[in-house]
Formats: sequence, C-alpha cells, structure tokens
Amino acid sequence: MAVSRTKAKLVDVARQLFAKMGVENTTMNDIALASKKGRRTLYTYFKSKEDIYMAVVESELDILSDMMKRVADKDVSPERKIIEMIYTRLNAVKEAVYRNGTLRANFFRDIWRVEKVRKRFDAKEIQLFRDVLREGVEKGVFEIDDVDMTAALVHYSVKGIEVPYIRGHIGANLDDETRNKYVIHIVFGALHRTKKDIK
Repeated sequence: MAVSRTKAKLVDVARQLFAKMGVENTTMNDIALASKKGRRTLYTYFKSKEDIYMAVVESELDILSDMMKRVADKDVSPERKIIEMIYTRLNAVKEAVYRNGTLRANFFRDIWRVEKVRKRFDAKEIQLFRDVLREGVEKGVFEIDDVDMTAALVHYSVKGIEVPYIRGHIGANLDDETRNKYVIHIVFGALHRTKKDIK
C-alpha cells in the first residue's frame, strides 16, 4: 500500500512539474526535490525521466478508462451510452491535454511514443464499446452483424478524430446541438438507428 502511494505521489509531482516547466526542462532531481522523496526513492520506481513521463500518461489514461466505465455502467439506453462514451472520451482527453499545460506539445510531438502506453487503455475501451453494443443488440436497438468488428471500428474512429478534436478543428464553428446532430447521424446511421429512435 505504502509502495503504491509513494509511486502515485511521484507520478503526481512529475505531472505537475511537466505541466509547469515542460518535460524537457524538468530533471529527475527536480522531481525528487519536489516530492521530498529523494533521488534514491525516485530511481527505485523509475529508471529515467522517460519512464516517469510514460507513467504520467498511463495515469491519465487510467482516469479516462474509469470515467468511460462509469458511463458504460449507467442505467440508460445503449444509444445514450454510446454517444456519452464518445463525448466523455474526447472531452476527457482534450481536458487532460490542456490541463497538463506544456505536456500538450509533448503529446502531439510524441504521439507514437504515447501509443505504446495506450495499448492497455485501447483494449479496455474496445471491450467497453463491445459490451454496450452487445447490450444494444440484445435489446433490439442496434442491428449489427459483427459486434467485435463494430466495437473496434467505433474505437478507431473516435481515436482518429482525437487530435483534430483537441485542436478545435472539428465542429469549431458549430453550436453543440448542430454538432451533436451530426455525431448522432453518423453513429446511429452506422448502427441502423435514427435520431427519432433514441430513447
């Protein structure tokens, strides 16, 4: 318990320093001093600044995964869950990137490095989409031939618009209602549902 608390504190301190000073300008010594844990303790958990940076990204993804799980567990229709999961995902990633200040530049520059850490998150997200889609099929609200393939396609579609969404290139000139109409049309068109069918 104390071990994981110490590691979590180091990650949190690193997150704050990375956001404030930038990843490049933050040293392992800065993290050790700010955490009041010492360099020896820091190096017990992390071999390098790269390791702790990846732990910060992973921690953000764990938070996002928990948020999406809470949406998937809600007592609402599968249609509502899918839309809410998509917006939760996009808005949470956008908020995390902006909240972490100078981490934003690293996120966009190091997207392939971040990809390595995302594998576990991606698998969890696909499973959540799969569960909600299967629920929708069982309740007769979605017409899907292959739930596994559809879950993967939803995941990769949302992932594909992540960076343009964060940068404000998608729907920037639209009000929320109009943007939602387009999202609903695309998502439920693919799942053989129309806006009037949403309960």
